[in-house]
Amino acid sequence: MQDLLESLERSIVDAQLTTVEKHQLAAALRARPWRPDQLRQFRNHAFELVLEHARRPELSASMPQLVEWLADVVRVLDQVMSPVELQTEVWFSPGLECRSALLSYLLAAKKRIDICVFTIADDDISAAIVAAHDRGLAVRIISDNDKRFDSGSDIRRIQAAGIPVVVDESEAHMHHKFVIFDQRWLLNGSFNWTRSASSVNEENLVATNDPQQVRRFSAQFERLWERYSGTL
Repeated sequence: MQDLLESLERSIVDAQLTTVEKHQLAAALRARPWRPDQLRQFRNHAFELVLEHARRPELSASMPQLVEWLADVVRVLDQVMSPVELQTEVWFSPGLECRSALLSYLLAAKKRIDICVFTIADDDISAAIVAAHDRGLAVRIISDNDKRFDSGSDIRRIQAAGIPVVVDESEAHMHHKFVIFDQRWLLNGSFNWTRSASSVNEENLVATNDPQQVRRFSAQFERLWERYSGTL
């Protein structure tokens, strides 16, 4: 966001948004999803820049050009942006809420699933992961090295189905429990992907489409994937 704000400050110097600047601004806005509050910050900053310039006597004569510059900025913003309607859902166990929610997201995914979980030992969840892979989705899994050999662990069976899997090789645990669907939805919480997590444990699972949260967890996934690649 800071880069975008600075680009506005540079472009207003000559009181016009050139064709090149319009294309650059549109490309920057399309390059990533933005939250509604970030879009408001961007739009407000454009208005503040115009007001700031209007208060300077030496620039008062350029007020018509400044208004046109502002109109161009707003038009570019309106053309390329579709603010994300933030949605959040929360589930708890014991009970089937968390498990059913996770299975529904696995079934609904369209292109990509990035899974980073401590252990996978629920056969129905494992089957849904393999089914997503068989539908042609890009599926990747990061898990804990110690848990892959537990009784009931499905990690090796999932890998045998052709799904890329990496694990940590350390004394500590890779203890995350999150999954990203289609770079649009994040599911995160204490919920372990095991039968006991549904039947007896006190667990929670949260789903959000907040672009900032999705980006941060995606970046963490990529860091861990690079670090652990080649360990299994």
